[in-house]
Amino acid sequence: MSELSEREIAVFNAALQLPAEQRADYLEQACQGEKELRQRLEVLLQAHTLAGAFLVEPVISVKALKTGRTGEDRGGAAAHAEKPGDQIGRYKLIQPIGEGGCGVVYLAEQEEPVRRHVALKVIKLGMDTKSVIARFEAERQALAMMDHPNIAKVFDAGATETGRPFFVMELVRGLKITEFCDQNSLSTRARLDLLVLVCRAVQHAHQKGIIHRDLKPSNILVTVNDGIPVPKVIDFGIAKATQGRLTNQTVVTAFEQFIGTPAYMSPEQISLTSLDVDTRSDIYSLGVLLYEILTGQTPFNQQELLSAGLEEMRRMIREKEPPRPSTRLSALRANELTTIARNRQSEPPRLVHTLNGDLDWIVMKCLEKERARRYETADGLALDLSRHLNNEPVLARPYSVAYRTAKFIRRHRGPVSSACVITLAIIGGLVGTIVQSIRATEQAAIAETNRRRADAAAQTAEGQRAFAVRQLSRAESLNDLNTFLLSDAAPSGKPFTVGDLLAQAEQLADRASSDSEENRVEIMVSVGNQYEIQDEQAKAREVLAKAYALSR
Repeated sequence: MSELSEREIAVFNAALQLPAEQRADYLEQACQGEKELRQRLEVLLQAHTLAGAFLVEPVISVKALKTGRTGEDRGGAAAHAEKPGDQIGRYKLIQPIGEGGCGVVYLAEQEEPVRRHVALKVIKLGMDTKSVIARFEAERQALAMMDHPNIAKVFDAGATETGRPFFVMELVRGLKITEFCDQNSLSTRARLDLLVLVCRAVQHAHQKGIIHRDLKPSNILVTVNDGIPVPKVIDFGIAKATQGRLTNQTVVTAFEQFIGTPAYMSPEQISLTSLDVDTRSDIYSLGVLLYEILTGQTPFNQQELLSAGLEEMRRMIREKEPPRPSTRLSALRANELTTIARNRQSEPPRLVHTLNGDLDWIVMKCLEKERARRYETADGLALDLSRHLNNEPVLARPYSVAYRTAKFIRRHRGPVSSACVITLAIIGGLVGTIVQSIRATEQAAIAETNRRRADAAAQTAEGQRAFAVRQLSRAESLNDLNTFLLSDAAPSGKPFTVGDLLAQAEQLADRASSDSEENRVEIMVSVGNQYEIQDEQAKAREVLAKAYALSR
């Protein structure tokens, strides 16, 4: 075989993601019994393991990397390997600072026309096949087309003396976005603010007709400028043009091959129809990234995917539904959840509650298996995240009057609280007024009842007084009195004496209440007069004296 196939590159890159002790089992499953393929991949992995010495004095030649044979042409390979101190054009290599499946990134010093440090990326020795060179040049062209503060800028491009392409971009001194968030214990809100900027950068790339196809934490570095975190999207090495060709080289993805990092790849990207990948594949990857910065984990574990084998990995990504972020957190052990919450300046119950709602809906919309159900653009995702941060209804969530009302209350918490206080005060005042009115009505009714009872009692007392006075006045003789008593006051037929009647009249006057003193005086005067008529002068004086004393 004269050059590496897409499949070899894909399996090789996937194997690099695993610890060394797990690579043999993965190669056994990925190669499916193809001994020659496995042998070539083992040589590539061995060369990668010896990369430190390889940069100075390579032990495996270019020919060995392509044919699987080792121990040949070492001198020729050594002549073409870059190392610190080498000069490439007007750039002096200082030290390697990064390495991917196909290229090595060096910290370099630009000498003219300005003196500055830059990042110089050059294709690895032994990886300079036609397909890799085409992809590398596509990255160079893609970066050159874009101008965005959150995308690493391209300064220059060219080729080494041996013909291997390189390009020079701004040096981004930063950490992977996930590491930056955890090391600085960023809150959930601060993490979302960073991801909104990443979405804007990806939207810019999409508007230029470029799909990144490998969005993951290591390709999004965060640097700090004047105390403000600034994410930078890097490594468009496997970018795909959506409008025309990026270069004269043609990048063709072979049938049954995939390019990217499995844990961040969309179902259509990893399936057999990966030629039909569009910008919504990057939306899926952004959803995985959002899932990870919220929970500290990817929806599908990278090692589990790789150890499952190629076909099972494809099936899991295409068919298996990942748990919602809040569900994933709830299933963690208490110590793990506490650590994740502390890294986000939160408490475990509060963090789960924060994700259980809008963020669950937003993440799961990004991770839809059917891409037509995802956000149409990266800008759409950024807008929904901004709506969540501003307590506005998000589009990812089904319409509900109660949900939108709750969002309105949260968004206008101050005015709504004031309105609620005023409303409660008004209601309280109305209730108090109504209660007082009811009580006043009840008191008025009671007073009216008492008045009526008093009037009735007064009428009764007046009637008794008038009756007693009238009857006493009419009783001028014993016979008249007996006749009166027998006819009206003594239905039993037993006759009363005048003394009996007067004694009862005295008792009646004595029993009268204090509020009928006038009645008592009149009754006593009548009784005294009757005593005089009956020639009971002593008794008359006694009763009249009482009447006189009472009248004063």
